[in-house]
This record gives sequence, C-alpha cells and structure tokens, in this order.
Amino acid sequence: MKHFELLILAAALALSSLVAQAAELKIGFIDADRINRESVPAERATKKLEKEFAPREQHLRKLEQQIKSLQGQLEKDGLTMSESERRTKEQELGRQTREFQRLQREFREDLNLRRNEELAALFERANKVIRQIAESEKFDLILQEAVYRSPRIDITEKVLKALAGDK
Repeated sequence: MKHFELLILAAALALSSLVAQAAELKIGFIDADRINRESVPAERATKKLEKEFAPREQHLRKLEQQIKSLQGQLEKDGLTMSESERRTKEQELGRQTREFQRLQREFREDLNLRRNEELAALFERANKVIRQIAESEKFDLILQEAVYRSPRIDITEKVLKALAGDK
C-alpha cells in the first residue's frame, strides 16, 4: 500500500511540474487564409497576375464572342443555307470551339501555376516575418491551423502589419 501512495505522489508531482511548464508556454496563431487575402504582398501579386493575364483573357473573350456569333448565324440561317455551306460552317464552329477550349484550359493552367508561384513567394516572406515575431516576442509555438483558437493568441494582425512595411 505504501508503494502505491508513493507512486501517486510521484505522479502528482510530475503532473504539477507539467502544468507549471505549460503555464510558461507562449503560443501564437496565424490565419494563413487571411494573410493570403488581406496582406499587401498578396494584393500586389493579385494585381500583377491580373495585368499579366489580361491580354490572354481579352483574347479568350473575343474568341467566345466569335463562336457565339457563328453559332447564332448557323441557327438563324442554317435552314436557308446549302448543305455544303452549312456543313462548312458547322465544321468551322467545331474547330473554333475546340481551339477555344484548348486555349481556355492552357490559360487556367498557366494562371494557376503563376498564382502558386506568387503564393509560395508570399508565404516565404510571411514565414520570415512570423519567425522574426516569434523570436522577438519569445513565442514557443506558432500554429497555422487549428480547430479552435482564442482571439488573444491570434497574431495575424501583427504579421499583416509587418508584411505591409516589408517591401
């Protein structure tokens, strides 16, 4: 029995020291989605991508209008056209539609690739800022994802301000 009491006492001491250590633990949290949406570098990257891809997007819109126009012409005049003329227009419509779909797919792939590159650069800068904050404010742990977090440990605003000043 005495052995059991010593074991309980040792467990209680160990538990109390863990609680004391946990009380000293400084934890922070950052909202990565918010940094992606609201940070100055993210906004700059979005504008850069829009400017970079605007000509291709305009070209796609123009092609789409041409396809709609050709389709409308076929629907309107298809019954009065000769068989060969209608078949030629249908083939042209099919060719333009395939070309449009190919260009649209390439556009999306290229845009996603560039967006991922910009996001990687953004999070590289954000991680550097987070490390600086962690070191200067003596954080033991900073989390990026959590099921629940208290607003008092959220340091996202500090990171956003630091990124706004970081050129």
